[in-house]
Amino acid sequence: MRHLLSIDDLDRDAIERILARAASFAEVSGREIKKLPTLRGRRVLNLFYENSTRTRSSFEIAAKTLSADVTNFSPSGSSVAKGESLKDTVQTLSAYDPAAIVVRHPHAGAAVMVSRWTPAAVINAGDGKHEHPTQALLDVYTLHRRLGALDGKRIWIVGDIEHSRVARSDILAFTRMGAHVTVCGPPTLIPPGIEALGATVRYTLDDLREADVVYALRMQKERMTDAYIPSLREYVARYQINGRRLGPRQVVMHPGPVNRGVEIAGEVVDSPQAVITAQVEAGVVVRMAVLYELLAGARSGAPEPSAPVLA
Repeated sequence: MRHLLSIDDLDRDAIERILARAASFAEVSGREIKKLPTLRGRRVLNLFYENSTRTRSSFEIAAKTLSADVTNFSPSGSSVAKGESLKDTVQTLSAYDPAAIVVRHPHAGAAVMVSRWTPAAVINAGDGKHEHPTQALLDVYTLHRRLGALDGKRIWIVGDIEHSRVARSDILAFTRMGAHVTVCGPPTLIPPGIEALGATVRYTLDDLREADVVYALRMQKERMTDAYIPSLREYVARYQINGRRLGPRQVVMHPGPVNRGVEIAGEVVDSPQAVITAQVEAGVVVRMAVLYELLAGARSGAPEPSAPVLA
């Protein structure tokens, strides 16, 4: 694997290999010294044109845990503010010989373009409303740790599907692992043709309790140029994930940041059913595994972990 630009870059075996590697790295988190020499002397650039807490920090921690040298780049304070193009920025940074560039950008397809302008391995950390493959991988990892194999599991993704790159990557990843995916939200927030990715569409939460997993998405107001819903109050009344709508055995997920009291009730966020903190924790080991796969595993011919996470 040369780059990770989309979940479509991975078949089921490749996903299982990455998640098995992530499970082998999880042991490092319990050590007093959280460091491996795997990427010593390699450079990783975090090229983020959008704000991020979880993704950027977990990529930085993952790379540093593998002993890579990390540089965080943001447009503010750089030549981007003077009008420098993405291509020129990438080619400038590539002159520093990075092993990998982790890129987040507001435009769909940006990561693919970056991969054409640099010899470095490129990881898509979110491109517009297109995809976010490492989020999908950590979501699969989190669910497998909680539920076991995903074959036959019913997963509902609820909320702003239209603007969600997480939803698109998760549909591809969950279905690839054998789950049945339903997306639910207001008709204005369900993109036409989403069924082609493998999802069933619902417009009400009437049958929500049939789900094994409920995945709540926030309203991405920063990407909205039109009025997609009559009011936030009406959205909350119809689509908020709260204790009254959930069954006791359902698992609840959210990619963050959470808007408590909007797409999900505060008591659900803090309940034992929620695996939101586990998703954040999984981000580090899964992104370690992706960096390993791109920069060390395939090239070194290193053996697979002896105790794979997936059955």
